[in-house]
Amino acid sequence: MKPIRLIRGFFTVGGWTMASRVLGFARDVMIASVLGAGPVAEAFWIAFSLPNMFRRFFAEGAFNTAFVPIFSEKVEKGTDPVRFASDAFSALGSILILFTLVASVFMPALVFAMASGFLGDDRFDLTVLYGRISFGYILFISLAALCSGVLNTIGRFAAAAAAPVLLNVILVATLFLAQLGAFPQDLAFGSLAGEDLARANTGTLLSWGVLVGGVGQLALVWFAAARAGFRIRVHFPKITPDLIHLAKVAAPAMLAGGVLQINLLVGRQVASFSDGAIAWIGYADRLYQLPLGVVGIAVAVVLLPDLSRRLAAKDDGGARWTFNRANEISLALTLPAAAALVAMPTALVSVLYQRGSFTAEDTQATALAVALYGLGLPAFVLQKVFQPLFFARQDTKTPFRYAVVAMVVNAVIAIAGSLLIGWVAAVIASTISAWVMVWLLMRGSRPMGEVAQIDDRFRRRIWRICLSSAIMAVVLVAGAWLLGPALVMGGWRYLALAGLVALGIVTYFVAAHVTNALRLSEIRSAMRRGH
Repeated sequence: MKPIRLIRGFFTVGGWTMASRVLGFARDVMIASVLGAGPVAEAFWIAFSLPNMFRRFFAEGAFNTAFVPIFSEKVEKGTDPVRFASDAFSALGSILILFTLVASVFMPALVFAMASGFLGDDRFDLTVLYGRISFGYILFISLAALCSGVLNTIGRFAAAAAAPVLLNVILVATLFLAQLGAFPQDLAFGSLAGEDLARANTGTLLSWGVLVGGVGQLALVWFAAARAGFRIRVHFPKITPDLIHLAKVAAPAMLAGGVLQINLLVGRQVASFSDGAIAWIGYADRLYQLPLGVVGIAVAVVLLPDLSRRLAAKDDGGARWTFNRANEISLALTLPAAAALVAMPTALVSVLYQRGSFTAEDTQATALAVALYGLGLPAFVLQKVFQPLFFARQDTKTPFRYAVVAMVVNAVIAIAGSLLIGWVAAVIASTISAWVMVWLLMRGSRPMGEVAQIDDRFRRRIWRICLSSAIMAVVLVAGAWLLGPALVMGGWRYLALAGLVALGIVTYFVAAHVTNALRLSEIRSAMRRGH
């Protein structure tokens, strides 16, 4: 099996993720314009979050965390990896079909657990309806994630990274056709009427779009895996020793995923008692998820199979190089993104979202959440780099223990803070608990020896990356002040924001070149080599 080209893999996954996130922005801009931040928008975001919450158990989260290292070991040793993948696919599919049916029956309880503040008004019934329609997405996206794990392990990153684009294409098309009146608009929802009723119908169509998008994603990666020589077959699930081992490794990771969902649940519960807060946090989440997805998720997707295969081959030196370069490129791209979110959140939110039903008040609230998430962005990304050190060794218990500590920190700050500062406490808690998790992961990786040690090259460059990011932040603050009037002038605001973003990018790369924080020649060389 050919080695994974680490840097090329980062840019492949990151490039497709960027395309997906940009299209996701277009989707969210349309949703913000059509649904605003009112009851229908809040209902849709909560319903959409339900399958995405559980996908962290069954998809990119717990299940794949356990599946990829075991599958990588079988690929290295040639011990029938296709059979193992087919067994895992069939078992996971059977569990998820049952889980989806049960969740649909108990959807009101799930909605209450997510947003009890909705109880007693139209938001609750809307969320139950949207949730029952879209929850089947968890089945298709989880099976798609397993196929993606197969492709990533063999170094085929493009198809798996491109799959999320399909969901956004379908949702954008749904919104566009709904505005053209291509779908019937004769449904009724409680006391809603007029524009609110029209928005509720659009939310229903979006929920169906989520389900269709999941089917498309699964089809794309399944056929890609088959073309790569890994044709996954569906059969009646059988309990095998490999599946028992997979379940034992996955169980702690699922518990850790449960801890993460408790964090999200606490945040949404706090937000549900403030009108509009769930939508504000949802729109802010989309902004900080762009760099997190392009950098953090891309690094994690490539790093886990590469570390797993190197450790299986006893290549500790290569594993250390992989870990350090993942840290280096992650922070080189994440720190400037975090600085930008903190330096110009109002400019970003007002230009991207403020139109139609999305008001200036919504902009200010969302911008505050964006800045606070920006402070935590490096921590969210570093978690993606440090966790594979444990997962590649099939150690899912240690990260689970750390996640419990971070959960307690998050809950205490969010709940206690909400009594003093309201919904903002949920975002602050998320950021602080993320840094606590990073500190625990760094401390816990010390006994791993050479593989987890920081090398001299990374030590020399980290402070230069921080300095370059700080210079860029100062320039962005000044630029946002100078361009302030243009950022609110109709069509000119798009050009003004583009100019501000370009100024930040140029400033950062010039500063990085002067301080020697980045060497593009090294990146090009690494992409040509088998690293």
